[in-house]
Amino acid sequence: EMLWGFVATIAVGFLLTAGASWTGIRPVGQRLLGVLCLLWLTARVGFLTAGRVAFYVATLAELSLFLLAAVAMGRAVFRARNRLNYAVPFLIAALGIADLAFLLAVWRGSDYADLMLRLQVGLRCMALIALLISRRVIPFFAMRAVPDLVIPMHVRTGQLQVAAAFTSIVSLIAGLRSLQVISLTVAGTIALWQVLAWKPLAVRTRPLLWILYLGYAGLGIGLLASAAQVAGVPMPRVLPVHLIAMVGFSVLIIGMVTRTALGHLGRRMSLDHSMVWSYGLVVAAALLRIGALWPAAWAVHLLHLSTVAWVAAFGLYVGRFTPWMLRHTPTD
Repeated sequence: EMLWGFVATIAVGFLLTAGASWTGIRPVGQRLLGVLCLLWLTARVGFLTAGRVAFYVATLAELSLFLLAAVAMGRAVFRARNRLNYAVPFLIAALGIADLAFLLAVWRGSDYADLMLRLQVGLRCMALIALLISRRVIPFFAMRAVPDLVIPMHVRTGQLQVAAAFTSIVSLIAGLRSLQVISLTVAGTIALWQVLAWKPLAVRTRPLLWILYLGYAGLGIGLLASAAQVAGVPMPRVLPVHLIAMVGFSVLIIGMVTRTALGHLGRRMSLDHSMVWSYGLVVAAALLRIGALWPAAWAVHLLHLSTVAWVAAFGLYVGRFTPWMLRHTPTD
């Protein structure tokens, strides 16, 4: 649910929204957006309902969501001949295919190792999309917000990073451990180097920006931890997963949804106390979740605190932004 029901859905929503700016064509209209939302809700309810029929309905709804989103995005980028984004529809489709592989394993009653392998494939597909999106939007956001800040786009290293992330997925499926280590190391190292190249000291007083820098750095650290784990370095088995998902995805998401919502609502790019608290709570949730991985009597308490902090952070976001989104005309 956290990977495909939450993170992947956020990515699809972001890409469909950004696609209108990239291509000049709206990938989805109101009706299709309503269908996508209905499919998402059907999948969530279905997976929580007992019985094979509910599971089949939920699976069909979720896979249809990714398929329709990929087709809608593909129609926009190919009609606009937007070559830079030709890969994006296929990345959305890859999320759906990884989801299908996982759900098939669930349906067959596969063992834990097989389920985790398929989850890792989905996680790395999502990491590839997160790397691609972040490299494009974070420098753009930073240069718009900080006067006289110039950040090179580093196109070639970006292409190398995307190629490495893709290779890590292929090598995982093929069982090529050495190639996994190399590709994950390259992708993670470039991410951390990129954060430094984005001049982080220039945004240290701007939470709207440093939260994105922090999330991108967390994603890079998670990829390096994955490389170390594949190489045989002793660590808690799920540590790389939580570094990528909690320190990477969650931190990036709270920053992205805040920044983009303010922009699309026509509001000033400034945070109130609830937004700053939501950032702090997501970071706290990530750190507490990592701390809960170590075997100790207090680990379960850290896990519970992490859960409360995470829910509270996104609850603050929903509570703050929902009234604004329901208004037809935004006001300051």
